[in-house]
Amino acid sequence: MTKLFWSFPWLELFFIVFCLITLVQLFYYGWFFRRLAFYSPPAKDSSQQHPVSVIICARDEAARLVTHLPGALVQRYPSTHEVIVVNHNSQDDTRFLLDEFKKTFKGLHIVNLEHDAIGIPGKKYPLSMGIKEALYEIVLLTDADCVPATEFWIQKMQDAYHPGVDVVLGYSPYRKDAGMLNKVIRFDTFHTALQYFSFALAGVPYMGVGRNLSYKREIFFRNKGFSALNHVTGGDDDLFINKVATKTNTAIVIDPDTYTLSEAKKTFGEWFRQKSRHYTTAKYYKPLHKLLLGGYSASLFLFYPLLFASLFFSWKFALAIFAARFLFQAFIFNRSMRALGEEDLFPLWWLLDIWMFFYYLIFASTLWKKPRKDWK
Repeated sequence: MTKLFWSFPWLELFFIVFCLITLVQLFYYGWFFRRLAFYSPPAKDSSQQHPVSVIICARDEAARLVTHLPGALVQRYPSTHEVIVVNHNSQDDTRFLLDEFKKTFKGLHIVNLEHDAIGIPGKKYPLSMGIKEALYEIVLLTDADCVPATEFWIQKMQDAYHPGVDVVLGYSPYRKDAGMLNKVIRFDTFHTALQYFSFALAGVPYMGVGRNLSYKREIFFRNKGFSALNHVTGGDDDLFINKVATKTNTAIVIDPDTYTLSEAKKTFGEWFRQKSRHYTTAKYYKPLHKLLLGGYSASLFLFYPLLFASLFFSWKFALAIFAARFLFQAFIFNRSMRALGEEDLFPLWWLLDIWMFFYYLIFASTLWKKPRKDWK
């Protein structure tokens, strides 16, 4: 038995699998990711200014609200709009701070929640209350630790709506800062956006990010809000979009004026805890989405180990296949990073691509780890 094992042509098998994995990678880059790389917004014959309700949920966020909330309150949007801040049982000075803001900004609507909802973990309860209190059909969501990049955020996000569109996906990058960790976090954010934007453009929308997301109240109430997701700590953004988004009712916006910016975590431990919460929702995605995302992640994880093994079989063929994938990936990454304003990451993309192998090793445990019940 041992002799049979060692006589098996393992290197040849590894090389064949390496070729197949490379084809899988090229499929994702050629079929999905090129759509964002070459995306240009569709031309519109006319532009409407829909009434908009901006909703921000906050829990003990006084320190951030004092610097970030004005960005939402001073938007240059001539049509009817409001900014709703849901103060979810804060124990700091959030209530007093919001009262002070209200004296200056009459369009600020404050919703104070004094208790948690039993059996509904995460941000879904305060967000639901905010949507119910909203005066207008279009709601635009962001977080208390985010600030719009420009005063045209509302204007350009709502401009993506046209007949048939119920969901608009935006981009929320982290601020550029010194250090490798900042680049790793920003690459992760870019890589996630590359996937959910490209999949949406391919007619397979599967998630959105609550830091910059818009949809209509009608689709929220028609799907009974978050009632099907109340057992999950997260999911107020990605799982809800996974449920309601279709190939015809979803649009994307990547105009830099529509970005919402936030500060990246300063330590790896903080980032790990943040990412761990995000990954606990992936197992609830639709089967097709799990298959597509799982296939892509598996191909990334296996690519470099199989490349290393294939070098022992035929280093010339292995390097030729690697070079073809490398050049095509570099081309797609370059265009996509420029589309999302992350050009400074491109010189390091090859190193960050290798990092993805270790990334999946580190975060694999989060797929079955029991999530925390709070949303902060």
